[in-house]
Amino acid sequence: METLDYWKLAFSEASDVLTRFQSSPELMANCQAFSNLLINCYRSGGNVFSCGNGGSHCDAMHFAEELTGRYRKDRNPLGALALGDPSHVTCVSNDYGFEYIFSRQVQGLGRSGDVLIGLSTSGNSQNVIEAVKMAKSKNIKTVGLLGKDGGKLKELVDLAIIVPAQTSDRIQEIHIKIIHTVIETVERSLFPENYT
Repeated sequence: METLDYWKLAFSEASDVLTRFQSSPELMANCQAFSNLLINCYRSGGNVFSCGNGGSHCDAMHFAEELTGRYRKDRNPLGALALGDPSHVTCVSNDYGFEYIFSRQVQGLGRSGDVLIGLSTSGNSQNVIEAVKMAKSKNIKTVGLLGKDGGKLKELVDLAIIVPAQTSDRIQEIHIKIIHTVIETVERSLFPENYT
């Protein structure tokens, strides 16, 4: 197969996943619920935490920085933190185990009324599962950005958004679209003057 054919195949696959996602009334309703959850969290003075592993950790950081920094236009920062700074990860991994790197931060930082977003393309990342369990014990709402069949997290989170794809790359591409769109919906609601 020629290199150009691989390019065409990759973009065709990505387009197909996006089409299937946006054609699902249930998934679109869950995305709207995600927007409402974050808007209500911020209106009540809460903060948002995000976590994931590997590429999903990068997406968790991307999510947080566009809330504390900016998305499209200048505005006041919104409270958000991607869990997992290096000193914390190495400390907790060494002393307690890698599966607790996120839950320990949720336990220390999270408060009732906050929101935790767990990103896992398989839905089975144990450290994200432990974070969700801890969040629920502290009355923190939980959202899972997942893939494949949703894994164990599908039944644990308050709101599961499962991308209908089987490979991490395609799943993460839709996760980024979800992240960007939910941030825009939050901004449009909380800072309507930026969108007039």
